[in-house]
Amino acid sequence: MNPMLTQPVVDSVKEITFDEIVREYGLSVFRYLYSIVGHRELAEDLYQEVLLSAYMGFSALQDKAKVKSWLCKIAMNKCRDYWRKEMSAKTFWEEKVHLYCKLEFYEPPAPEERLLRKYAKEELVKAVCELPERYREPLFLFYFSGRSLAEISEYTRLPLSTVKTRMKRAKDQLRNKVNSLL
Repeated sequence: MNPMLTQPVVDSVKEITFDEIVREYGLSVFRYLYSIVGHRELAEDLYQEVLLSAYMGFSALQDKAKVKSWLCKIAMNKCRDYWRKEMSAKTFWEEKVHLYCKLEFYEPPAPEERLLRKYAKEELVKAVCELPERYREPLFLFYFSGRSLAEISEYTRLPLSTVKTRMKRAKDQLRNKVNSLL
């Protein structure tokens, strides 16, 4: 092998500019983003964010030989950021907006509706009381006393993870008991 052919490649990798990176790896990064998100417009938006982040961090890049993997890592992080933001917005629409709508157009419930709600609440309390103590206590503290999971953990002197587990198991057991109330 001719040593003259391999030497310039090593030197050019060390002195690579950001424009050269975009020309060489830009299409690959875009295709990678598109393969993850599956929408061209979203992939284009994320691609612009990747290029911006890469440009901002280009001077800190130490190993210029691993540029493509560095760009793909930035791309994956941008996708994760997008998904987190999307889930947050979805949760807002599923939970919060319905509350706002109910507040804006609030009409007092009809007497039969109040009676049904009272009956359902009594049945729910009865179903909670039938649970074992270790599941009942966190539910009452959370839903009826308005305490946070951290406060319940402190109050019961249990690890937070144990409180969360007990809450989940209690809800699973209740779900089976109260399906008829819904």
